[in-house]
Amino acid sequence: MSPIIREERIGDCRLIQGDCLKVMPLLEPVDMVCTSPPYDGLRDYGEGFDGLDWSGVISCLPGVMMGGGVCMWNVMDATVDGSETGTSFKQAIHAINCGLNLHDTMIYIKNNVNFPESNRYFSGHEYMFIWSNGPPKTFNPLKDRPNKWAGNVMHGTDRQKDGSTKPICGRGKEIGKQGMRFNWWSIKNNHNPTSHPAPMPFQIAHDQVYSWSNPSETILDPFMGSGTTLVACAKLGRKGIGIELDPDYFDIACKRVEEAYRQPDLFVAPPEAPKQEGFDI
Repeated sequence: MSPIIREERIGDCRLIQGDCLKVMPLLEPVDMVCTSPPYDGLRDYGEGFDGLDWSGVISCLPGVMMGGGVCMWNVMDATVDGSETGTSFKQAIHAINCGLNLHDTMIYIKNNVNFPESNRYFSGHEYMFIWSNGPPKTFNPLKDRPNKWAGNVMHGTDRQKDGSTKPICGRGKEIGKQGMRFNWWSIKNNHNPTSHPAPMPFQIAHDQVYSWSNPSETILDPFMGSGTTLVACAKLGRKGIGIELDPDYFDIACKRVEEAYRQPDLFVAPPEAPKQEGFDI
């Protein structure tokens, strides 16, 4: 019996209802995985959901990602009996043990606090792990961070391991008005356009897909949920594959992807090839 319960093709997106652990082995390798799996039991995902086999899913990633492909894995930890579970770190270590590189540990800074506590500083962040199958083959850096020292000339030295110094990369270059982002992103997420209990913020999906893939490449979300990753694919001219087990969330995703293809800003200019001439201050 096929593990695919239902399948829909909308534009360049393929939406599959089924268990991702059973469906992923059937797929051809993709250029990128962009996903936000269920978080540590922090949300109720409906009748029939009995937890996430994250170990099994992560173990599948090297086989479903092309060489040089990247996975963006957005997670956070629950606090149980006064202690954070550390599940996110366990997932990152498991990815390393499966042969993936921990290319970057990115931080999503939220503009609200969902679970405040009285005996610790309020938690206002989530992790966006970037795992790569070898060195990433694509990086389109977003350069929209205002530079404090715009108009000045780069100068200074880098301290080497042996204690010596050498001129910094890009020395003498004029600093532009905007520089490459840091690996922490402050993103507003006050609006939930769906009935899904925990949709990924659209800005995360959009900016991560833009950063680590190119137009016409294929992006997989094994935990499609309400379809945010595929909506980003539609907007950015990527091909998308989404897998979702819950039939109600699957229907929501289909509707959102259909709507994305009706929007006038669907076809966007492809990003220019990245050109890193020096470190952006």
